[in-house]
Amino acid sequence: MNIIIVGCGRVGRSIADQLNTEAHSITVIDENAEALDKIADTQNVMAIRGNGATYSVLSEAEIDTCDLLIAVTAADELNLYTCLLAKNAGVLSTIARVRNPEYINDVELVKDDLKLTLAINPEFTCASDIARLLKYPGAVKISSFSKGMIDFIKVRLTDKAPIVNKKVADCTSVFKGMARLCYVERGGEFHIANGDFVLREGDLVSMVVPAGSAAKLLKTMGTASNKGRSVMILGGSKIGFYLAKILRETGISVKIIENNPLRCEELAEDLDGVMVINADAMDEDLLLSEHLDRMDGVVCLMDTDEENLLASMYARKVNPKAKIITELGNLKFSSVIDTLPLDSVIRPKQLTGEYIVRYVRGMQNAVGNNVETMFKVNGDQAEVLEFIVREKSAVTGVPLSKLNLKGDLQIACIGRNGSVITPGGNDTIEKGDRVIVITKHKGLSDLRDILR
Repeated sequence: MNIIIVGCGRVGRSIADQLNTEAHSITVIDENAEALDKIADTQNVMAIRGNGATYSVLSEAEIDTCDLLIAVTAADELNLYTCLLAKNAGVLSTIARVRNPEYINDVELVKDDLKLTLAINPEFTCASDIARLLKYPGAVKISSFSKGMIDFIKVRLTDKAPIVNKKVADCTSVFKGMARLCYVERGGEFHIANGDFVLREGDLVSMVVPAGSAAKLLKTMGTASNKGRSVMILGGSKIGFYLAKILRETGISVKIIENNPLRCEELAEDLDGVMVINADAMDEDLLLSEHLDRMDGVVCLMDTDEENLLASMYARKVNPKAKIITELGNLKFSSVIDTLPLDSVIRPKQLTGEYIVRYVRGMQNAVGNNVETMFKVNGDQAEVLEFIVREKSAVTGVPLSKLNLKGDLQIACIGRNGSVITPGGNDTIEKGDRVIVITKHKGLSDLRDILR
């Protein structure tokens, strides 16, 4: 596909990077020459300097051959206008980043008038993911599939976990049909574990469970499962705003520490029932005086990764039982980050890129058995994909044991008529199913791609 990305900030670069792995033709537009030079030196893209909200610049980017335009500049209004301009130029699909909380509801009302295909709000999406983690503090990561019918849960194995030092094949008696172990991350390496793989303390283990079973699974694994009742947010960013709003609606006590007095006034005015403190979140004495050591959850959302990393490690030191969540904007040095004593790490820019890649794959095969949901594992070593089976094909009606599946690939579960099937060799994939696949192969866009 021919794709134009307007905006070359961190989000634009992340989207371009992920779409590049999908073998698309990418053109990036920005007025910042330094940003364009940086992306042109590291990625296979065409870089054009100029205002992407003008027809002359879009024409230079060959808007007449464009299949998808993505507007992710820092200005919501500019993104919306650029998409409107692209639609009028004949582009079939447009995506705009809309971050302002005041616009979040209004955009849906005028989406058709603006001829907008999709509006994304990275900060709200990120806040929703954080809220889910605070609900299940024993999980390192939790993702929903099949419209909330299936959960993927990642847990770090402690010495209390009943599956430590067991083979994967022997975990069946522990899970008792409640979960299926899908993959393991160990020492920066990713394993789609076979039955003989032995689990060790410290492993990051990902399992698939029916919705509503997460708390029971976490209890079985010997990790905390009760959601926190008090949360401290370090940093009053847009993510912090959305998160505080979500948590307050569920009855959780929220405290925000923000250094900018004007931002504090805005937060205090817009967030009823949330304590907003104007102070330096890197002040140890201040954190202790505000009872950091008693919080059930601590979320670090400050301006720099360095601050968030240091604050997270300090919070872990003074409050070993709390759920600590760390925002990281830099997608590099993942191998180093994975070795640090961090609980859960959130990467908003990566989430946005994954969301758009999922949408693009769906565009490529709109009538087939296309990707509905996707997330990347351990940087970019593997993908978890959800396919909707819309038509019969070579993969339907055939026992799984007789399918010639690619290596480094596992069918984790099948959703059918509201129930979740943990597949065995005699099970089949049928029209109407939702199929979860884990694979090291990149770019799968149709369920038939699982075959050799």
